[in-house]
Amino acid sequence: MDKPSLPKGTRDFGPAQMTKRQFIMEGIRKVFQKYGFMPLETPAMENLSTLTGKYGDEGDQLLFRVLNSGDFLKDVQPGQLESRNSKQLSPAIAGKGLRYDLTVPFARYAVMNRHEISLPFKRYQMQPVWRADRPQKGRYREFYQCDADVVGTDSLVCETEIILMIAEIFNGLNIVDYTVKINHRGILSGLAEVSGAGDESALFVGIDKLDKIGEEKVREELLGKGFTQQSIDTVFKVLGHKSDAKQKLDFLKEQFKRSPAGQKGLNDLQEVFELLDAYGLKRDRVDFDLSLARGLSYYTGCIFEVKVNGVAIGSVSGGGRYDNLTQAFGSKERLSGVGISFGIDRIYDAMEELNAFPLDATRSTTVLICHFDKESMRHGLSILNSMRARGIASEIYPDLKKIDKQLDYANNKKIPFAVIIGSEELKSGLYSLKDLRKGEQLKLGVDGIVAHLASNEQPNKSS
Repeated sequence: MDKPSLPKGTRDFGPAQMTKRQFIMEGIRKVFQKYGFMPLETPAMENLSTLTGKYGDEGDQLLFRVLNSGDFLKDVQPGQLESRNSKQLSPAIAGKGLRYDLTVPFARYAVMNRHEISLPFKRYQMQPVWRADRPQKGRYREFYQCDADVVGTDSLVCETEIILMIAEIFNGLNIVDYTVKINHRGILSGLAEVSGAGDESALFVGIDKLDKIGEEKVREELLGKGFTQQSIDTVFKVLGHKSDAKQKLDFLKEQFKRSPAGQKGLNDLQEVFELLDAYGLKRDRVDFDLSLARGLSYYTGCIFEVKVNGVAIGSVSGGGRYDNLTQAFGSKERLSGVGISFGIDRIYDAMEELNAFPLDATRSTTVLICHFDKESMRHGLSILNSMRARGIASEIYPDLKKIDKQLDYANNKKIPFAVIIGSEELKSGLYSLKDLRKGEQLKLGVDGIVAHLASNEQPNKSS
């Protein structure tokens, strides 16, 4: 019999890891709710017609297809198997796929439920997604995303609030050194116009790979797709312009005098910066990055990406505005949307590398009730019930073991306090409360224990 194993690019998460992941998700969820977003879930599977054509050719190739149930070969035509042509065979044997992201399913939901939702519609979604990518550090085939999107408004207040949420979320997670990169697809369209690069999509995909494969490889790729050397030189001349945000805007205004798309992008970005100033947010972590492209084809406006500095991990968050995604589902009504997605797995890896988790992030229990015999154990049950009734996460050691064994259990689970009940405690009604972190011990009644635990429940900042 083969030893049990996991598919590549997937992972188990034990209790210590899960409590840290829940710490991240709760921090994100609180901010989403604070900004007025409502929860939503969609199925793990979508019809392939929903997913294909929304992510570009490279994205379509990374979709996990789900075989039709039953005899999945029944619709295969003679000769299709022998041809070994996957593009022809796939529609006949697989009509569904695992979701690639949360944005496209959300757009599908918005179209299907248009008459039940009020615009602008703000939702958040925290679910796993799947991509048939090559597994490597920081890149998995199954991973969680936490998305917040707004549809039904063109207002750039939404883009501004995305940046505000990013700042608040990372502050709550104790991540202090990060960069929010921002650009606009209109600016990239303007760049394509002024450089004479005909294939916008190929240009965007190429630019999106700059930080992964470098300028030389991107130049080679663009040459291979029919771009001229002159147009490529023009592209990299503009991308190579180094200055602050205001100077970049002024520089590009000169470059894009004859590009309506470029001018629209510049005007939008300038307004976002002005709105951030009006909110009172310092822009020291916001970087206007001309080379930011975002590979997904559905973006049309402002685009975002967040990088945690000082760790060997790619972007931990990204998003942008999409004006035409709902129309891809046959909707005659144009529902402009904008959203941001946080990758739980990469944030987790970054926080582990930075040692940013608080000490109590892995703790689920505050106090363990320990006992010497059956009588003290049964008495401990009433104390346990009293603790839980007052909102204190408590448990009792279930077996009759030596006190040392019980305290070892508490230490292994990082339970900070133990209540020890023996014959003396049963007589006096005063119980030994042991602080396992400091090695200190007090004699207190139940009310005193509750008060002491409440005063010691201040979160620790780092592990």
